[in-house]
Amino acid sequence: MLPPSRVGRRARPIAMLVHSYYEEDPRVRREAEALVAAGHAVDVFSLRRPGDAPAGTLEGVRITRIDVQRHQGSPIATYLLEYADFTARGTLALARAHRRRRYGLVQVHTPPDFLVAAALPLRLLGVPVILDLHEAVPEFFRSRWPGLARGPVLAGLAGVERLSIAAATLALSVNQARHERLVALGVPASRLRVVTNGPVLARFDPAAQPARAFMEDGTLRLAYAGALTPLYGLDDVLDAMALLAIRRPELPVELDLYGRGDEQDRLAARAADLRVADRVHFHGRVPIDAVAGHLAASDIVLSPIRRTRFSEISLSTKAIEGAAMGKPVVAADMPTARFYFPGEDLAWYTPDDPASLAAAILRIVDDAHARDAAVTRAMLTARGLAWDREAPAYVALVEALLRDRSST
Repeated sequence: MLPPSRVGRRARPIAMLVHSYYEEDPRVRREAEALVAAGHAVDVFSLRRPGDAPAGTLEGVRITRIDVQRHQGSPIATYLLEYADFTARGTLALARAHRRRRYGLVQVHTPPDFLVAAALPLRLLGVPVILDLHEAVPEFFRSRWPGLARGPVLAGLAGVERLSIAAATLALSVNQARHERLVALGVPASRLRVVTNGPVLARFDPAAQPARAFMEDGTLRLAYAGALTPLYGLDDVLDAMALLAIRRPELPVELDLYGRGDEQDRLAARAADLRVADRVHFHGRVPIDAVAGHLAASDIVLSPIRRTRFSEISLSTKAIEGAAMGKPVVAADMPTARFYFPGEDLAWYTPDDPASLAAAILRIVDDAHARDAAVTRAMLTARGLAWDREAPAYVALVEALLRDRSST
């Protein structure tokens, strides 16, 4: 818990705009709650799920839900219309609220990058704007829609990215690789900062969950908590399950998938084709506060991803969360993940290679001594990457901008 700051007690409220359901967005929640803990008033403008009230409060954060919903798995045209609708409504919502609240700072969370346009009316009034780049959108688009990722499209996305950064006071990246990418594209380093993702230790505390010894009931329980989308290579996980059934028929393996996405029906059909459907369980999205309990009930946490230009500059929080819970983690061997978890703290596998994934799982099963040593090292690394370490620097960054605003 951060102590209330002097700036927080006298500063104007802070607004955040995010094209997601606030309750389900870990990064936005971490940042908003850190500011509230430091004594700031925070208003979040987010999507509204069917059945949700138009306004509410969560952990001291005021939420205004704009009546736009996600259309996950839809054609790209539907996404663009959804983004445009939310940007237009967000512009009006921010402007109207600013008349009453007199915001001292606005933080816009992407994607889409052009959502920063909703904060431009306040920017023109002298309000600082932080652009929080959750994704490298051109690279993400290339990995998600490779058939559409042609030269003019990518050039347009890169142009929007640069213009969006230029429109903000400051832009945030989620890791050092993403930061270096922007610098290489010509964005001045003085206008960039890195605010890394990491779990809140109070939410991912093994001592707060029932303990499970490794395979204590004789079953190997694998857990994946994240989106069910093509990027995360869950086909490879199912193929690895089928390989394990052939190589170790005496080893009972169960896979629990916590999350939703446009791949669920296809993955369920693939599991049936591979004859592992009875051991693959789709639980849907679970609340953020429930994830740790599900990981604690597992034996191995999976952090899969396909190799793309986007994934090479990404660090999945799945690996950090699993390690923080004291669980062995099987992770795709990618450059950014290796940067943060050097050595053999995680059980690495070659991306896009189900046989390598299955072998990584078996290394954990077969070598208890190496497994326990790796878990201990990875847990220490994860605690060093926790949001608890990053939050003070993030709050200080916001407060510096608030001070600059109050002095003008």
